[in-house]
Amino acid sequence: MLIGVPKEIKNHEYRVGLTPASVRELSAHGHKIMIETGAGAGIGMDDAAYQRAGAEIMADAAGLFAAAEMIVKVKEPQPAECRMLRPGQILFTYLHLAPDPEQAKLLMDSGCIAIAYETVTDERGRLPLLAPMSEVAGRMAVQVGAVSLQKANGGFGVLLAGVPGVPPGRVAVLGGGVVGTNAARIALGMGADVTILDKSIGRLAQLDDLYGPHLKTAFATTEAIEEAVFHADLIIGAVLVPGASAPKLVTRAMLGQMRRGAVLVDVAIDQGGCFETSRPTTHDDPTYIVEGVVHYCVANMPGAVPRTSTFALAQATLPYALKLADHGWKAALRADPHLLAGLNVAEGRIMHPAVAAALGETLHDPGRMLAA
Repeated sequence: MLIGVPKEIKNHEYRVGLTPASVRELSAHGHKIMIETGAGAGIGMDDAAYQRAGAEIMADAAGLFAAAEMIVKVKEPQPAECRMLRPGQILFTYLHLAPDPEQAKLLMDSGCIAIAYETVTDERGRLPLLAPMSEVAGRMAVQVGAVSLQKANGGFGVLLAGVPGVPPGRVAVLGGGVVGTNAARIALGMGADVTILDKSIGRLAQLDDLYGPHLKTAFATTEAIEEAVFHADLIIGAVLVPGASAPKLVTRAMLGQMRRGAVLVDVAIDQGGCFETSRPTTHDDPTYIVEGVVHYCVANMPGAVPRTSTFALAQATLPYALKLADHGWKAALRADPHLLAGLNVAEGRIMHPAVAAALGETLHDPGRMLAA
């Protein structure tokens, strides 16, 4: 198969879809890889590194999209990229379609086969291609939140670690999944007073076993969320409903009862955000203030640490990319129901139930298409 890897064009996105090691592996399976020139610069990999691994360097994205049978990216295609896709072409990347009807329409219009990293599952119902970036984002959330808490950045002026005689900052983490667990780990490591809230008693028990009395846990009722949020210096939104829009756990009305200078970090912003007042921001302009509360809502947080992020992501996606390339998309999806769960759009139709529900579109049965 002819596989193309374009240079990412989202604001301050420095990751790349394949590492040279991934290129070498795919090449060993007999596939031809094209890399847009400069695509790996953000992770310290120049064109020569990709050429040594067996890739051909392409001068521009237009030529790459026109030639490739499968496009492997990191972030959702921007409108200009969507318009370069064609019927039957495979797109393998993060999509996050639930809050993005424009992208969904462009992908449907293209006729491409769009497989989303974030809805691929494993045998235990986990999201193996989302997990690496969730780990990065969860750990970064505390880091960026701590900076945002500085007075010069609009924050309350609290040091999360505290000092002798002065209590540490309070951190509330909404969601005990991969993002929340990693956020709690870093916040605890900094010495903060951390509470994590989740709807699963089983998950809270696991976190209690993992961190013991150093971590406070609470079942996520409306009252418990309000109690945690109203007293926190830093609130991290870490909820996820695979493929669907994130629930709004913190309303605009709740902001009025939060302390001025508190910080919200919305890691769920790719799926629409879990704070009612959230809107996507960029690394160029990452925060804004509503009713005295600082909002950090960067939609591609891991893009700020592209080397770590790319290598973590590439090692997770490579086995699935090999399946698609080795067998073709129809055979690969028929053989692997977990990869099939990643199918969001195909031949102009929505194929994922959560995406269809979020967008108000008709859900089509992928089984019928694969049987044809």
